[in-house]
Amino acid sequence: MGADDAPIDRFLEMLSAQAGAARNTIAAYRSDLMLASEVLGGALATADAGALARLGDGWASLSRATVARKAAALRRFYAFLAEEGLRPDDPGKALPKPGTRRALPKTLTHADIDRLFAVTAERVGREATLPADLRNAALLELLYGSGLRASELVSLPRNAIHPDRPFLILAGKGGKERLVPISDRARAAVAVWRGHVAVDRAHLFPSGKGHISRVRLFQIIRALGAEAGIPPDRISPHVLRHAFATHLLEGGADLRALQSMLGHADIATTEIYTHVDRARLVALVNERHPLVDVTKPRP
Repeated sequence: MGADDAPIDRFLEMLSAQAGAARNTIAAYRSDLMLASEVLGGALATADAGALARLGDGWASLSRATVARKAAALRRFYAFLAEEGLRPDDPGKALPKPGTRRALPKTLTHADIDRLFAVTAERVGREATLPADLRNAALLELLYGSGLRASELVSLPRNAIHPDRPFLILAGKGGKERLVPISDRARAAVAVWRGHVAVDRAHLFPSGKGHISRVRLFQIIRALGAEAGIPPDRISPHVLRHAFATHLLEGGADLRALQSMLGHADIATTEIYTHVDRARLVALVNERHPLVDVTKPRP
């Protein structure tokens, strides 16, 4: 047993008991700490600022996100050691702070969306319509028309959406409830599809003894995208959720309302997730700001 094993175990026990960290989080912390310990010859817990600076230099070839994650794990570890009196100082400041830039998420154009719905409409309009085509039409309408997460969509109960109720009360991340609007088109598509779902099935999109998986949903959307001429790297259930948000915001939706619909705890997430074309924002200010008339030259 190495010298670092005991302090690392103690730190991870704290994360689990006090911070309520998930099992995967604990495993990730353990991996990062043990790898760093190996590089430092088993002297991670006693490393000084110079050793940590050299450790950080060894991460030069890694991505910014990976460096940020490793550094964050080690900083939290050293803060714990200092708080517990297991060492007199906290050398965590010597670790790199690359920061992470959130990449703008992919989206689809209005023309892409039109082609997607044209594909499903053509399939549903055939003389011998397949039940799978009705299901896929309902999935597409709900993804783009309501911005549901993939996990939320595939697990919907059979009777979650009512023909005469234009909204859905959904328990999202963290068990928080939110109101999700359901368009007339989506409700109509769901009503048609539900007629093909046995009344004793628990889910709206059943498969086997449960519901279709997120992987299967991903495959369905990719296949529809391929028919519509959309490259596979540009489309997914999450991209459709983003397109829902982006197109609503472009159409003048209120950002706070959009935050509520998407189930984001922090509006900063919504601002990044629903990136609006900067040129459109500039034009909006130039056209709608109350000082525009004041600044215009008088004739």
